[in-house]
Amino acid sequence: MKKTISKLLGTALLLALIFTTACSSDDDNPSDDDGGTTFVLDRENLNGEINEGEVILESGTYKLTGKLIVNAGAKLTIKSGVKIEATPATSGDFAAVRYIAVAQNGKIDVQGTASNPVVMTSATHAPGAWGGLVLCGNAPINKGTTASAEVSDLTYGGGDANDSSGSLKYLRIEYSGFAYNSEKEFNGLSLFGVGSGTTIEYVQVHEGSDDGFEFFGGTAHAKYLVVSNFSEQVGDDLFDWTEGWSGTGENWYGIRTNAGNRGIEADNNSNNHLATPISNPTIKNLTLVGLGAADTSSEAQAIKLRVGTQAQFDNVVLSNWKTGFDIQHDESVGYVAAGSLAATNVKFDNVNTLSVGKDTAGEAVDVSGVYSINENATGAGNGSAKPAWANGWTIGL
Repeated sequence: MKKTISKLLGTALLLALIFTTACSSDDDNPSDDDGGTTFVLDRENLNGEINEGEVILESGTYKLTGKLIVNAGAKLTIKSGVKIEATPATSGDFAAVRYIAVAQNGKIDVQGTASNPVVMTSATHAPGAWGGLVLCGNAPINKGTTASAEVSDLTYGGGDANDSSGSLKYLRIEYSGFAYNSEKEFNGLSLFGVGSGTTIEYVQVHEGSDDGFEFFGGTAHAKYLVVSNFSEQVGDDLFDWTEGWSGTGENWYGIRTNAGNRGIEADNNSNNHLATPISNPTIKNLTLVGLGAADTSSEAQAIKLRVGTQAQFDNVVLSNWKTGFDIQHDESVGYVAAGSLAATNVKFDNVNTLSVGKDTAGEAVDVSGVYSINENATGAGNGSAKPAWANGWTIGL
């Protein structure tokens, strides 16, 4: 009996040792749960290409030391509370820029929460310090069937309007907008041909040096977006679209108190204003706040619509801008008369000129029919002030 008990105790001790060792190994090495991938995950040196399987960022901080590409068939999952911190890169050195990109048929799953968002930031806390996040999908664009993304050289575009690049929820992107040259400048979140199957909700771009969000064609739907620019370093537009974006936006809040550019800059196609699919998003519950009287910029327009874009806006608050709506080129001016470019329920707060228009020849035209006024419009939810849905997970507001 004593020998039997001894053997049982010995076996139990051995099993406990094996279990403890296995658990300890998992905790110490975040790459052990490899999800069937050959990618080697290193917290201090996050870069490279994920070519298959799933890579999971579980907790804590990861140092982004180069470009991280999620290729077709692979998935990057980022748990709530994770911070990705880009290390410094030499300005103008495109090969060394830090950014995260999801290629066509790759997936990203950002699982932030209101109390514990995912944060993508830079070690230097300076606008333009890194490249931000780039998604490339298979949805239609009007630059050709497919094209090459200007800031990652990845292919985007196609015929799948319902394509999914994954899910972004409660994500904060800080200090993005790295510039390689005047033609290649990263945004906060760049959406190239992204389809409507992608979830984009509760995302803030804070203190970027280029556009906050830019849609290059596609059919993406995006809700609860925030852009906030306060740094003295000049930013660009808060929101931007081009190349035939025909998705939807709901509950957008943008604010800048610096000498940046417009609230929204919207295009169809600068080379062919009638290229199809025509940019034609629907935007509901929008607030754009500018610098006000101190703004000496020539681009202090809340919303600039040009080169053939259409759009439908509803429940809009525009506060502290020189110009509310600026509409240019024959095609976009014509859409005002046709009703396919319109903004209903607009509240103007400290806006000097409500609308201006020019045809393609540069002659002034009346485009005041683009808007209808409603002094009770709430915009993103709280007029020009921070909306309640932005509480907890955003900064700077």
